[in-house]
Amino acid sequence: MKFDTSIVQTRFASPLGVVIIAATAKGLAGVWFEGQRHLPPQVDGPGAWPHASGHPLLLLAEQQLQDYFAGRRTVFELPLDLQGGTPFQQLVWQALLRIPSGATASYGELSTRIGKPAAVRAVGAAVGRNPLSVIVPCHRVLGADGSLTGYAGGLERKSALLQLEGAR
Repeated sequence: MKFDTSIVQTRFASPLGVVIIAATAKGLAGVWFEGQRHLPPQVDGPGAWPHASGHPLLLLAEQQLQDYFAGRRTVFELPLDLQGGTPFQQLVWQALLRIPSGATASYGELSTRIGKPAAVRAVGAAVGRNPLSVIVPCHRVLGADGSLTGYAGGLERKSALLQLEGAR
């Protein structure tokens, strides 16, 4: 996944572990749990995005995420800069934004909603590559039988997020 080179990042402790948030001048570009799958290499190591803990959007995103984890927020009001990904992934990520807090959808339902009913596996792959965990609610997607399946941040976190929202 290719990201804008002007990204800045910060980290904060959440009830579910350290959260890394990244932003550009256009909006929030990433929210990941430390150590999750598909974490961009620019988060750590050589060539890492600079840390900017005082960045206004990062501060706003952290506050809204803290409110969410505390049960005081169900909707995020943040500008998003959903970078990278294919047009298909972008379509799936936009569909994820339409799953309300407290609700869930299956991968099959999501593929039907985007007009690609046979693309269930591709939808699953796109959901797994979502760069804005929690904000773009990929945790609200379940298996066809309602089971917890796949979550880059781990199934324990997925379960905790759904419980927080009253979905399970």
